[in-house]
Amino acid sequence: MAKILVTGGAGFIGSHIADFLIKEGNEIIIIDNLSSGRKENINIKARFYNEDLGNSEKLKEIFEQEKPEVVYHLAAQLDVRKSVENPVFDAKENILNTINLLELCRNFNTKHFIFSSTGGAMFNDETKLPASEDEKEEPISPYGIAKLAVERYLEFYNKIYGLKYTILRYSNVYGPRQNPFGEAGVVAIFLNNMLKGETPVIYGGLQTRDFIFVEDVARANLLALNDRKNRIYNVSSGKEIDIIELFNKINSFFENRFFPVYKERKKGEVMKSCLKNEKIRKELGWIPAISLEDGLKKTYKWRKINR
Repeated sequence: MAKILVTGGAGFIGSHIADFLIKEGNEIIIIDNLSSGRKENINIKARFYNEDLGNSEKLKEIFEQEKPEVVYHLAAQLDVRKSVENPVFDAKENILNTINLLELCRNFNTKHFIFSSTGGAMFNDETKLPASEDEKEEPISPYGIAKLAVERYLEFYNKIYGLKYTILRYSNVYGPRQNPFGEAGVVAIFLNNMLKGETPVIYGGLQTRDFIFVEDVARANLLALNDRKNRIYNVSSGKEIDIIELFNKINSFFENRFFPVYKERKKGEVMKSCLKNEKIRKELGWIPAISLEDGLKKTYKWRKINR
């Protein structure tokens, strides 16, 4: 049992991770400003602080009181498109706030920092797919650049201050609790549109993504708690699917009655994305357990109830 802080623990992925950690008997503290997270996602067994990571004085007070042994860092500006429109805001949220957090971890003797990074936004259209953890990083969006910067800061804090880290690079995560407004998740957006009877918009459509179910991601985070080395792991299905095919799978829940509107692909987004997952399979014994078909069904059923 460990005392664990989860930043962004009211959010889509963070709340699932907190649930898994609590089931294993850990003591969980959550910090979230509820900008995209929701209070109803917070496990009743967790202690919750409604704070922004940019408020360094308040954050210091929390660390003084709680002294977490482990930090799971998920709080972030999550929208690639928004990072392209406002890179200064993205850098403040995703780089500077993380450095403040790392300083507190250093000063209060946190033992392990587990960082939710990106896989898809870490590379460009020239990257050989599926990409391994050893592939040269060449992000084309400020969001991807910021995530890579944090990875480099973690290497620094490990070498200079001995802070142990684990970096988890996610492919495209989907599932229950995903916010269709603040997190740019295409599965959540399509389902939200269709359940409201609105015409879905497909930006491009031929671009491919590697979709991974949120509970598989939460299990990877749970296993990372026992990682003994400072490593980067891809958390992915290892399979590509294009957005039109994904739409068709979701449309089948609605008797194929929707016909999407097609618009130009957004700037800053890669055409293709797919990640290898052999390393995490070998080192942590993790495998993706939920197929895309089953995951989409689970997500559809949840979204239908929780509109």
